[in-house]
Amino acid sequence: MRNFNKISCDEIRLGMRFSAPVFFDDGENMFLAEGKTVKLYHMTALTRWHIPFLLTFGHVITEPVIPTDGEEVEELVGVDEVEDLESVF
Repeated sequence: MRNFNKISCDEIRLGMRFSAPVFFDDGENMFLAEGKTVKLYHMTALTRWHIPFLLTFGHVITEPVIPTDGEEVEELVGVDEVEDLESVF
């Protein structure tokens, strides 16, 4: 199968990401784009359609997801006290 890495669907977990696109067992139709995370609906589709394995040229990415939309991520320091609703009126 054109040097694909074969991944058993039993090994697929929520939140996994891959360094290259992942294809269905036919090697032509894409299941997941490069760098995108596996969501619950992906897992449901694999089960519902009885897909035994997936194919990719890549590998599992283990680094945490870093935002790529150009926005800086702020660290949450704390939450301000909320006024009692009765004291406002």
